[in-house]
Amino acid sequence: MSIIQDYARTAGEQVGSGAYDEVVDADGTLRPAWREFAAVALDLEGPEVTRVADDVSRFLADDGVTWTPPTGEALPWRLDPMPFVLDSETWAHLDAGLAQRAELWNAILTDLYGERALLRDGVLPAAAIFGHSGYLRPLVRASASGAQSLVVTAADLGRAPDGTWQVLADRLQAPSGLGYVMENRRVISQVIPELYQLGAPHRMSPFYAALRAALLDSAAEGVAEPRVVVLSPGSRSETAFDQGHLANVLGFPLVQGEDLLMRDGRVWLKPPGWPRKPATERVDVILRRVDPLWSDPLELRGDSRLGVAGLTEAVRRGRVRVVNGLGAGVLENPALSAFLPDACQTLLGEPLRLAQAPTWWCGDDDARAEVLARLDDPGFEVLRIDEPVQPGVPVSAPPPDEVRGRILTAPHLYVGRERALLSRAPVWTDAGSASPHPVTLRMFTLRYGAAYRPLAGGLATAYDETGTRIAKDVWVRKTDASEPDQGLADMDGDVVDRLDTVLSPRSLENLFWAGRYAERAEDVLRMILAVDPDLDDLRAADPGAPGAGARALLVPLHRLAGPPTGRAAASPAADLRSLLLDAQRVGSPAYAIERMRQALEEVRDQLSGDTWRVFAAVTRAQRALRLSRHDHQIAESAGRMLSALLSLQGVTANMIRDAGWRMTEAGRSLERGLQVCRLLRATVVETRPVRVEREVRDVLVACTESAVTFRRRYRGTARVGALAELLLADRQNPRSVAFAVDRLVEHLADLPASTGSTRAERLVGDLADRLAEVDAASLASSQGGRRHALALLLSELIGQLEQLADATAEIHFAGGLPPVALTDLSVIEEVG
Repeated sequence: MSIIQDYARTAGEQVGSGAYDEVVDADGTLRPAWREFAAVALDLEGPEVTRVADDVSRFLADDGVTWTPPTGEALPWRLDPMPFVLDSETWAHLDAGLAQRAELWNAILTDLYGERALLRDGVLPAAAIFGHSGYLRPLVRASASGAQSLVVTAADLGRAPDGTWQVLADRLQAPSGLGYVMENRRVISQVIPELYQLGAPHRMSPFYAALRAALLDSAAEGVAEPRVVVLSPGSRSETAFDQGHLANVLGFPLVQGEDLLMRDGRVWLKPPGWPRKPATERVDVILRRVDPLWSDPLELRGDSRLGVAGLTEAVRRGRVRVVNGLGAGVLENPALSAFLPDACQTLLGEPLRLAQAPTWWCGDDDARAEVLARLDDPGFEVLRIDEPVQPGVPVSAPPPDEVRGRILTAPHLYVGRERALLSRAPVWTDAGSASPHPVTLRMFTLRYGAAYRPLAGGLATAYDETGTRIAKDVWVRKTDASEPDQGLADMDGDVVDRLDTVLSPRSLENLFWAGRYAERAEDVLRMILAVDPDLDDLRAADPGAPGAGARALLVPLHRLAGPPTGRAAASPAADLRSLLLDAQRVGSPAYAIERMRQALEEVRDQLSGDTWRVFAAVTRAQRALRLSRHDHQIAESAGRMLSALLSLQGVTANMIRDAGWRMTEAGRSLERGLQVCRLLRATVVETRPVRVEREVRDVLVACTESAVTFRRRYRGTARVGALAELLLADRQNPRSVAFAVDRLVEHLADLPASTGSTRAERLVGDLADRLAEVDAASLASSQGGRRHALALLLSELIGQLEQLADATAEIHFAGGLPPVALTDLSVIEEVG
């Protein structure tokens, strides 16, 4: 029996539940939208089901797709392989209703910040508006009303038991999900290509091309080449992937509040070296993903570090357009649902097309009495007017008496409404079957030209019994094959024509540290691979036993990551496992890789999607090591982790040679120089017996990837002088300090804040001169069991490289003082 047949049988058994099933009719037959898929879908059974589910998980992991709950760590994005299918007839109804709704909300927003006729005439209750935290009084003036228009809107929909669509919530201030929509479609179309080709849903790319054009058109009149940015709260945001992926697709830079500054009433991108270097990149349009109240610490919320001080004033002056407008938060007010039909008649002169969940605003006496009478009804819920509505997610409600007290204390702040009995859709389970889950749809609408155009597609979300979300791709089928995708025949979906943008100091800093952490992880992994073959010898108590080279490498390993503690100290093998798995052990490869991932998350919009496959491969290697008790898995997992990191160099090799690439490579080169110097200082400064030094030498050239060159050049007979020449002074050896310094000279010279005479450039020039003077033979001489000249040189080089790192940060990462909440300033406290 196939997965579809099994689901049809299961759904048929639950006909009495009252919920509408999206796939199976009440008589157990497939609904029209699914009948044509039956032949292909019937083949999805047994091993094929498992293959599809595994491929979906792998594709998402390779792309680094996550979402972050408000109180937790980032979780893998869950995507069900079974799409949510809408036929053309159903879509025609939704298309008209969504377009009308966006037009209505735009008219309401313009009125609330302009003439306020809806309040004057009693269409909307003033208490519900003025009592909502999203109504921003600093924007209430005629000159600011034009900046409040909605460009992108979203609505969460659910299907009632009778099959009619109901709006459960509107997302109007900063709708999220468009990045996830694009990723869901990419994955599903590749994992189940036969089903996708048969379904032939509307392609997404024309909508995103139209979105890009709409954002560019949002700039003030007269701006010839508008610059658009996507303002994000940062990589810790719940939908950080969504923001970064959307910015990447649109070709606009992803910025944070600290990347922007106000000057002359305008918003500018902060350049490297600011405030010494003036800002030259004006921002004309901001696609905002920061909540309105947090967008301006000067006028809106003083404890915010996410926004731009003075942004509200720039909006009032018309110097920058914020999408959606800062005042749009007031529209996400469940109290307005009770009055929306009347507002639609007043503003548009037509009835509201899409139904809503019945809602009662407690500021009205009769409505309040209805709400109070139904507090014990499990099919009823009470919400604050500025509380986010989360359809499908179970919420623990306070006791009825407590709710009653709250309502009676401030009735205008509460609404009551009936809970929606959501329709059911099939979700694949780990057992290879499908079971019915409640489902909602998030549908998006774009103001393109003079009209609103809904996205023929969207984001479906199914919920399990705990409220865990499982995404679904939404397929809207065409009336016929000739119908243009998204109804946009003039849009080819080619999102190009990107303006060059000066990277912010924050972006450069993240790329610099990503390069450093990548090199650090790579070097330590090579050391682990060099140590691993001698694990048995390391267990021996006799320091003169074989394995002296591996034993010598443990010194720099433990200097980097600290000596093993707890379970890691049980044996050398446990120590190496800890280095590969414990991301809390500072200096370990696991720690470096995690920090690299965090740094790259901050600049996701500038990176190829291949970047995230590196971390997926590392995760799989670590999982294999955790599941294995055998020591041989240590080298296997370390090798796979190293291969993943090496593939990252291939990704960066294809980056455009801009300041971001330069800074990444500068970080790599600086870290490589430091690591080689520290490795030599820990292993060859002290003299050892000839046999032991030979073992140390062999391990050393192996973990610096110089063994082949060493054997060919020195016939394997040379000692420390040859090592010093090869790893310190040889400008042709990519693993040498001299080679790394030469690359640093090139990369630092091409960075925007470099002048040819900055401290960083002077320091790296001195380093290059010092290495050119190195006499390798003299470094091999020893006295009293120690090579003093080599020790002195290595300490000098390490000190200069560390100074160079500090100078680079001071010149290229400085962006003024770090953000400080206005409420933390002492002058505010004294005045208060």
